[in-house]
Amino acid sequence: VQLQASGGGLVQAGGSLRLSCAASIRPFNRYALAWFRQAPGKERELVAAIGRSSSSTRYADSVKGRFAISRDNDKNAVYLQMNSLTPEDTANYYCAAAHVILSNPFPREYDYWGQGTQVTVSS
Repeated sequence: VQLQASGGGLVQAGGSLRLSCAASIRPFNRYALAWFRQAPGKERELVAAIGRSSSSTRYADSVKGRFAISRDNDKNAVYLQMNSLTPEDTANYYCAAAHVILSNPFPREYDYWGQGTQVTVSS
């Protein structure tokens, strides 16, 4: 199982980035997906999660209204659109996946993790 995150980079405050995560898990539509981030000296935090259904999404309060998670089951991919970025969003971003039943869109733990992609927002 592999999760390959990409799309990170250096952006000015107020800018946007779109992270992508390609997954080799099968069947992809049986997995809940999420993006986490970890900044130096801080604990890892859940940024956004999406269930097997795209209608089930959840966001950290700090990114609500600015970030959007989506999935493409045909491409086995999950995305994180990040707008209005601030320096506080600077972190290493990881995608994660968990095999779940349809009625449990947001598992307590995720089974598979990508390697992370660095996002740096300059002021």
